[in-house]
Parts: sequence; structure tokens; C-alpha cells
Amino acid sequence: MTYPSYLRLYESGELKERVEKAKELLLSCRVCPHRCEVNRLENELGYCRTGKSAIVSSYFPHHGEEFPIRGFRGSGTIFFSYCNMRCVYCQNYEISHFGEGREVSPEELADMMLELQDMGVHNINLVSPSHVVPQILVALYIAVQKGLKVPLVYNTSSFDSLESLKLLDGVVDIYLADLKYLSRDFGRKYSKVKDYPSYAKEAIREMYRQVGNLKVDGRGIAVRGLIVRHLVLPNDISTTREVMNFLRSIDPELTVNVMDQYFPFYKAKDYPELARRITREEYERALVEAENLTLISD
Repeated sequence: MTYPSYLRLYESGELKERVEKAKELLLSCRVCPHRCEVNRLENELGYCRTGKSAIVSSYFPHHGEEFPIRGFRGSGTIFFSYCNMRCVYCQNYEISHFGEGREVSPEELADMMLELQDMGVHNINLVSPSHVVPQILVALYIAVQKGLKVPLVYNTSSFDSLESLKLLDGVVDIYLADLKYLSRDFGRKYSKVKDYPSYAKEAIREMYRQVGNLKVDGRGIAVRGLIVRHLVLPNDISTTREVMNFLRSIDPELTVNVMDQYFPFYKAKDYPELARRITREEYERALVEAENLTLISD
């Protein structure tokens, strides 16, 4: 069994200190780049429409992630409701836009982690966590006291704040990070956020600083490191060349999943340039742009 980094922080007392620092971020919220400055401890709502308690849509062993994440027994996935982005093509829009799910206490969230561990999953996979980092840390502290001992996967859009990510240094062993596009205009138009490229690049550099490139055990299952996902969009809206050049500048052998499953979900049909699947030629060009990086697939 891999020894997750957070156990060492718990034993040293540092994890408890991180929990207290994280809660302070909610007082005048600066958990993510929006910095809404609402008091979420009093259930004031900002961009993410989430107050003091995290909202969870579902949790289960996920067998559809990349093999290093899902392994043989699945990834213990917890889907958090709402999001700090508003991607017009989101396939999980019922969760991310409409908030399908229920509020959970820290104790309930901790119990979800432990229940998933009891099912034999390889890790706890936190999906769309950027707006609930404090709530995750509070629950983690409880779960560790009750015996949690599998690695954490931080599964993010990369619209993360450095302040939150630094609280996760030594807590998260595996980062699974999207890099959607490196165009400010596209970030604003299709994801409804300001300056996505700057925040995402800064976040991915920090994730890599913390955990480095992907490391797997003898079975090929991730124990530590960064995997970057890049969804190829039609008409090169994904700015794939710029994305791959940036990733190559971090580590020429960085582990990347170049994904071809784009489908025009939700409001994509309202944008003619997004209203179709990608072609084989578009995907093959994206793979060429990713040359020399370490490619993995679903």
C-alpha cells in the first residue's frame, strides 16, 4: 500500500494547521480565482453558489478514468456539485450548472471517503474540487482519524488559486488537471471566466512543482504525479499547439491525455463553431502537436 503524503502531515500536526488556514479562506472567500469575498461560513453565495457545506452529486468506484487512475478496482470518485466555471459544452451540466446533489457535512464527506476505501478503490478522486478545498480538508482530517489511507486525486479544470493549491502541498499525491485552451477570449466566451490561461498555467506549474511527473507502481497504477488532460475541440478552439508547447516547457515528458470524445452538449449547439464532433483529421493533428510528450488514453 502506498503511504499517502497526507498521513505524514497528519502525524506532524501540519494537516490540522492547514485545515484552520483553509477555513479562513471562506470568511471573505478567496478559495478560487474569482475571489468573490462573500462570507461562505455564513452561507453567503458567490460565483460557485456553494456556501459553508460542500454539495455532492454522487460518489462511486469509477471505472472510466485513465488506467493509472482507475486501475483494476476503480477510482473512488466524489462528484462535487456546481463549479467555478460555466463551460457551455459541459457534459455534466446538470451537476456543474444546476447544482444537482445535496449538501453534506464534513463528517458525511469523510464517511464517503471511507466507504469508497472499503470498496477497495485505488484512490479518492475529487471531481470539480476547486471551490470546496476548505471543505475537503476538513473532511480529510476527520477521515484520516478514522483510518483513511489511500491517495487523493485532485481532478480539476485548473481554474485554481495558488493560495488553495499551496494548502494542498503534501496533501494531494495525484493531480488530474484539464488544460482547456490558451486563449483569454475563448476562456471568456466558452467557459465564462476571466483570464483562464494565466490561472491555469500558474496552477499547472504549481501542481508539477508539488508532485512532478507521473509515477506508477509495478501494476501501472498512479502513486504520485501530474496527468494533464486536453480535450480537442472543433476548429482548433482548444489551441492545441500552444497547449502542448506550454506543457513541453514544464517537462518534455509530461504525461498527457489528448482526448477525442468531445460532443456538443448543453449550450454548444448555440455556438456554430462548437456544434459538431471533431474530425479524425483534427484529432490526428492534435496528436502530432503532442509529439514527445508521454501520451496515455482513457
